[in-house]
Amino acid sequence: MEDATDRNENKRLYAIGDIHGRLDLLTRVAEAIKRDVETHGSNALTVTLGDYVDRGPKSRQVIDSLIANPFPTPHIPLKGNHEQLLEMFLADPEIGSQWRRLGGLETLFSYGVPVSGLMVGKNYDEAAEQFRNALPPTHVQFFASLKTSFSYGKYFLCHAGVRPGVPLERQTAEDLMWIRDEFLASTRSFGKIVVHGHTPVEDPEVLPNRINIDTGAFATGRLTCVVLEESGHRFLPI
Repeated sequence: MEDATDRNENKRLYAIGDIHGRLDLLTRVAEAIKRDVETHGSNALTVTLGDYVDRGPKSRQVIDSLIANPFPTPHIPLKGNHEQLLEMFLADPEIGSQWRRLGGLETLFSYGVPVSGLMVGKNYDEAAEQFRNALPPTHVQFFASLKTSFSYGKYFLCHAGVRPGVPLERQTAEDLMWIRDEFLASTRSFGKIVVHGHTPVEDPEVLPNRINIDTGAFATGRLTCVVLEESGHRFLPI
């Protein structure tokens, strides 16, 4: 597990679910956070839970926005499985046969990389080379800097979830970005309330041991932001 640091000096934390290339929704959520900060004060932090790329139309622009920090607070971006897939494609273009089915074509297109060959399962090496040339150094640095978890008081934030029975400080990056069934089916305490995305739900899912805020933004037009405080949580009206 990577960095799990308590930031209890911040009295409030805004956690944002899977963005998936929806710059329009990210912009709306950032504006909603600004309004909330004006009401409740600036002693806060924003954490995005990963999956910034793929599926939606503006992956590159989403990364540009996050690098510039559109929020009125400090920002900590976490890593999702789709960011890992992007990095895997650069290292091994054959992963493109999987990535193209999971939204990778939309990401490549947003960077100006031709995708006609990939649509029929060809030209992976060529596309990876073009993608390497199209990626700004700031984007490479952004992807390399992403952490897989963050602790805040009684909450533990990550992209996908945690493996039941394993202490939070011993969770693997693979589980934090990819786990699904074992985590979702568990009713046991994880030590902290896990705030996650990765598995789309129609409405935010609030259970005693976890809060799921992936509301399928790329398809539904609903990007969820939960406000976490020691006293409890609330959802930000967008």
